[in-house]
Amino acid sequence: MVKIESYWEDLGIRQINREESRAYFIPYGDTRRAMEGKRGRSPFYQTLNGSWKFRYHASVQGVENGFYEEGADVGGWDDLLVPSCWQVNGYDQLHYTNIHYPFPYNPPYVPDDNPAGVYVRDFNVPVNWEEKKPFIVFEGVNSCFYLWVNGQFVGYSQGSRMPAEFDLTDVLRTGSNRVTVMVLKWCDGSYIEDQDIWRFSGIFRDVYLLARDSHYIRDVYNKQELASDFSWAVLNCEIETIGPVGVKAELLDTDGKQVGFQSAAIDGKGILAFHVEAPVLWNAECPYLYQLLVYCGQEVLRFRVGFRKIEIKDGVFRINGQAVKLKGVNRHDSHPELGQTIPVSHMVQDLVLMKRYNINTIRASHYPNDSKFLELCDEYGFYVIDEADLECHGVLPATGTYHALTKNPAWRDSFVERAERMIERDKNHPSVIIWSMGNESGFDANHIAMAEWAKVRDPSRPIHYEGAAPRHQGNTETRCLDMDSHMYESIEYIENYAKDETATMPLFLCEYSHAMGNGPGDLKDYWDVIYKYPKLMGGCVWEWCDHGILTRTEDGTPFFGYGGDFGDLPNDGNFCIDGLVSPDRVPHTGLLELKQVIAPIRVEAKALAEGKLDVTNLYDFIDLSHVIFHWKVEKDGQVAGQGLLEGLSTKPHATETISIPVCWPKESESRYFLTISYRLNRDTSWGGLGHEIAFEQFELPVIQKKVDVVSVDRTSISAREEDGILTIEGFDFVHRFDLCKGAFTAISRHGVPLIQGPVGFTVWRAPTDNDRFVKAEWLEAGFDRVVTKVYRADWKQEDGSVTIQVSFSLGGHSVPTILSGNAEWTVLATGEIALCVKVNVKEDLVYLPRFGLQLTMPAGMEEVEYFGLGPQESYMDKRRSVKKGYYLTTVDEMFVPYIKPQENGSRFGTEWVTVSNALGMGLRFEGNEVFSFNTGHYGMDDLAAAVHLHELAKRKETFVHLDYKMSGIGSNSCGPELLQPYRLDEKEIEFGLRIIPVFKADE
Repeated sequence: MVKIESYWEDLGIRQINREESRAYFIPYGDTRRAMEGKRGRSPFYQTLNGSWKFRYHASVQGVENGFYEEGADVGGWDDLLVPSCWQVNGYDQLHYTNIHYPFPYNPPYVPDDNPAGVYVRDFNVPVNWEEKKPFIVFEGVNSCFYLWVNGQFVGYSQGSRMPAEFDLTDVLRTGSNRVTVMVLKWCDGSYIEDQDIWRFSGIFRDVYLLARDSHYIRDVYNKQELASDFSWAVLNCEIETIGPVGVKAELLDTDGKQVGFQSAAIDGKGILAFHVEAPVLWNAECPYLYQLLVYCGQEVLRFRVGFRKIEIKDGVFRINGQAVKLKGVNRHDSHPELGQTIPVSHMVQDLVLMKRYNINTIRASHYPNDSKFLELCDEYGFYVIDEADLECHGVLPATGTYHALTKNPAWRDSFVERAERMIERDKNHPSVIIWSMGNESGFDANHIAMAEWAKVRDPSRPIHYEGAAPRHQGNTETRCLDMDSHMYESIEYIENYAKDETATMPLFLCEYSHAMGNGPGDLKDYWDVIYKYPKLMGGCVWEWCDHGILTRTEDGTPFFGYGGDFGDLPNDGNFCIDGLVSPDRVPHTGLLELKQVIAPIRVEAKALAEGKLDVTNLYDFIDLSHVIFHWKVEKDGQVAGQGLLEGLSTKPHATETISIPVCWPKESESRYFLTISYRLNRDTSWGGLGHEIAFEQFELPVIQKKVDVVSVDRTSISAREEDGILTIEGFDFVHRFDLCKGAFTAISRHGVPLIQGPVGFTVWRAPTDNDRFVKAEWLEAGFDRVVTKVYRADWKQEDGSVTIQVSFSLGGHSVPTILSGNAEWTVLATGEIALCVKVNVKEDLVYLPRFGLQLTMPAGMEEVEYFGLGPQESYMDKRRSVKKGYYLTTVDEMFVPYIKPQENGSRFGTEWVTVSNALGMGLRFEGNEVFSFNTGHYGMDDLAAAVHLHELAKRKETFVHLDYKMSGIGSNSCGPELLQPYRLDEKEIEFGLRIIPVFKADE
């Protein structure tokens, strides 16, 4: 066993020989390279990314002696790419846990069997570095590491998601060198890195060398001062040096024109001040960046400067004097194959998607992101809540209180250091508008110390920390915080807060509307209230992406794994599958919903009959000159007229009226819909010409004329009962009704069977992730196991029709009856079946998942044609991203492949739907009122039983659900309970539906 000081369990030692924290920058050799910002082109930068020799040990106690010596034989070791997480490369245990520590709670101690990974890399140093002062920088190592160079101990560091920089002057040489790193999976810092993530280990961010001059700039802090009317700005460039140096600096605008130049001799600390008249301000909508170039010796440093002012005034959060709503998401570093190692292209993919879906804010949950990510946020335009790498959620189940560590003085320095390292690194990024003191770690003296340090170091940005919310019952001294931050509050709560005159701080929902599985379903309700009250800042949906790990079954079938799929204990199952996009960044329908709800343009009817509409610009800083309006009038789903409106220049937060050429009749047998689509009229860095920002749809005020129905003279109909089966025959159909079961068992036309098995009523759906709490009540009530009890079934034949009256109830074993009522089925001579069902629901029951008709159609019934909301799934509380229209799709296309199968694919607001085979032979369903439907090749039991997509066995038959109503989706997987208006809790239900056998090609 190797003898190494166990710094990893010593609260008093968080680093050995690590350099003081500083702003992120790279020294370049000339102005052009600095302006390009490609650090690999700097002569003073050398990457150590690449292939390293690697040996994994299940315990640090098993690490061999002498592994760090310069001559150690590592030829037989494995090769491992750096950066990477060793768990996704076949070492150690893939492990997902949310709250609970994956080791015994005994701070600051961690298990003796503490996995260790030893990395060795041989590299060359150029001759022209001989007179330079070399440093090595580790951008991120999880969770702690020891460093040797050429056999000599250099230092130690912990704090996984922040840089660690070491001076190599005394150990590095020109020519060949060896660096050795021992990384431990756990350290005392792991107690405050208990985030809701996969527990990855290793050198997971970049490693590189820097060559500095003997006297050099150690740190730069670009502070701003802006006039109250923003007519001028001062940039105070605070420079800290090692040794006396001469410094020059120039400030350039976005076109490269110099707007300021300063120089000074600095020994220790100095300031270069730039006065800028009429500065162009930075914001997320127009992220204007100046370039500050700082020259010192052979080095050129580049900083992007965005002039902006963040303030809270009269309880309202403001940027550049304007009240701003934060339309955000929480984002973890997550890649389906690389774990927490994120390529730049992947960062760009995320940001481009966010821009396209109208997101303007990112909460860096729950640790500082890579500096390259923040540079991209500066450039693309995002508001960032930068969060300290601090979460100790696991103390709650372990001790019964959130506050065990934050009120423990022994942990004070560990807490404060997390804020200090984040702020020092990221202080120059204009995109960072709020500092967060961590997440879910209680609130007491140590957090107060963090916030107080932050306020002294950077008074220009407000402080956020949700752990101080009253519900957590921590320290009530919250004057160090600048906003009231909460998670998953109800809409009622936030509205009451907004009305409460004693609540003087703005309210920020750092997490709300949990996007797990099929969801979220309550977005518009939140934003109706958020827009209404200035004191409500907005919030961040939890969360951006599903954290699935791409893996394969034994037969090679790929799937996204989650907690428990790798034998990991304890685990939190699929609670990491809770994003707006899939692990491979395919948007879920919840993201489509969010895009529409937070759209920066709103169109409302003013005088619709005259084609007049009010357009409101909800952007905070830009007009609508970048937008073109495409309007389209549809007659019964078919285009009847369209055109473009250009030249709008509506100012921010202003409204103007537009006119659409009237191209629809005042009276018609048809219905007309007007859709306004707001699109980009130019290419941008994130969206091309024609990209749809959002849309609005209106049904036009056309007086409905009565439709003259041309009927075929088919009055012949006969009925006969034999052994409880009622057979009804007409000109071209034969239907059979089982009087004992109270259900049709056969429907056919021209001899083609159109159903397979009995038609029946149901109240059950395959539970969604957002049903996780109410599901227990549903199961207890027996909703999942309903059977029909028929009390009486009578029939009679009249001229041209046969009517069947069924008195029935639904119930499950071991529980009382759920509902009872009467169904009247009328078969017309055309073969059409009309249903009118009236039921009474048991008074004391929880709300129903759904109520409707279910039937099974034979194999080959694949084509789905409908008039309703589409093209994607919709529910009563998740339907802002769909349009009323005519749609032609397939059963397979209607299926939504959630990683954990659940209810999916429903279409709310349907007026009629036809399900048929490729020849158009099938059934048409028409509701007396709009209804919901879905189709699929999986039964509800199939969906409910499967825990992964690949476990579903596709059936040949087609399952059809025709619902009076289905309860909404909500976000109760973590958020508040489903809102009352979206619950199917009616006690008296009446539902009418017509089932029509069709041959579409003939009709």
